[in-house]
Amino acid sequence: MTSGPRSQIIAVSDLAWQEHQPGISFKVLWQDPATKRRAQMTRLAPGATLPRHRHVGDELIFVIEGAVSDESGTVTAGNVGYRPDGCLHTVTTENGATVLAVLTGDIEPAPESGRAPSSQIFTLSDLPWIETRPGVRQKRIWEDKTTERRALLVRFEPGAVLPPHRHVGDELIFLVEGANADESGVVATGNVNYRPNGCVHTVTTDNGATVLAVVWGRTEPV
Repeated sequence: MTSGPRSQIIAVSDLAWQEHQPGISFKVLWQDPATKRRAQMTRLAPGATLPRHRHVGDELIFVIEGAVSDESGTVTAGNVGYRPDGCLHTVTTENGATVLAVLTGDIEPAPESGRAPSSQIFTLSDLPWIETRPGVRQKRIWEDKTTERRALLVRFEPGAVLPPHRHVGDELIFLVEGANADESGVVATGNVNYRPNGCVHTVTTDNGATVLAVVWGRTEPV
């Protein structure tokens, strides 16, 4: 197999929580300062509020447990929210939440109100499964064709294999359930795997897995 940078397994439980404000903590899972991209886990206590802020760049969130709300509605566990560049909102939670967020850009305080793009809510149970190869299905959640970015939910049946492929652009995955593996090792439930540009690998799963993938670019067979 052609050599290239290996994927990186990020054990989320090994990273420390940092308090952002009372009732809200986060841990940075991965970041690329050059592109202002990062992935972080955020934990909100019941009743916590993120004051009104503006997104300078965009954000995708996946709610792992609980629910978070803003002016556009509520994102419940297992669903996805998208905050476009310029989105202006306040985030609240009634009973607490744990959220995975993938951000491009910054967030700045925005006490004023005004017209701004709204956040979007994707209820994944409403999206169809599409078979992409034997034993592998996906739900296409969100896509920005101009930048070749997309978010997918991918289901691997037990024993399914993604044959050797190269990442042209990079990818972050979060293991929602089950486990998969590549040449770097096993990615277990609740952990993250980063596949850098140029990574060549084979993905397998013994007992099945459900994966949230955020992709910049595409893959090609090798």
